[in-house]
Amino acid sequence: MSRLSLLATIAINLRRLIVILGILLAGPALALVSGAVSLERSWHTASRESAGLMPPAAATPEAVVQVYGARTFGWRGAFAVHTWIAAKPAGADSYTTYEVIGWRAWRDGNALVRREGPPDRHWFGAKPEIYAELRGSEAAAAIPEIEAAIAAYPYTTQYRTWPGPNSNTFTASIARQVPALRLDLPPTAVGKDYLAADRFFAEAPSGTGYQVSLLGALGLLAAREEGLEINLLGMTFGIDPGDLAVKVPGLGRLGAR
Repeated sequence: MSRLSLLATIAINLRRLIVILGILLAGPALALVSGAVSLERSWHTASRESAGLMPPAAATPEAVVQVYGARTFGWRGAFAVHTWIAAKPAGADSYTTYEVIGWRAWRDGNALVRREGPPDRHWFGAKPEIYAELRGSEAAAAIPEIEAAIAAYPYTTQYRTWPGPNSNTFTASIARQVPALRLDLPPTAVGKDYLAADRFFAEAPSGTGYQVSLLGALGLLAAREEGLEINLLGMTFGIDPGDLAVKVPGLGRLGAR
């Protein structure tokens, strides 16, 4: 190959790389420009108060299970949400929240955090959303399954922001073992597709289909609940015919719900 041909090939590949990066980064850039993500908060002063999505446990006698998510803090919020699971047995006087937090893994060697209190607290200023919910007998049946899945979670001492295992890897792992949740995590739940290094095939988090994934950085998912998703470098593009929605990195789900 001549030097001129080599330079032409390099230029073509560089243009392709720029196009791919532009596609991947367009959604996160729009999330920042639109104000969906704030870069002005200080984590010292950011709200961790209840968002008022749920009444106090004492006013909710039935069993409850919920999955929450909120934009992560700072610039990472343009790409990803942080997710957690909350549960309350019937008659309990408090909700219990389970989540995986990176700085806890780095400080204490254990990323898994269990706490009592409001399940709908802001995630350092970001208001949470409810992604899935069970109540009554369905929740009561699911709670022991959730607790068993949490006890068996293999990455409590590991945390990697990208491509995983992280907080979304944890939530997706639990959901795969509790199909009653039918959890459809948003495309901004970066890390949800991370599987073990020697595992490339699994059920979708919703339990309504299957996925193939290479370390959470490249993969394909097809399921009745999630629709069709393509994972490229941990970012998800997809279409959900059931909800007439498209899924875009950074912006999340666009359309009906």
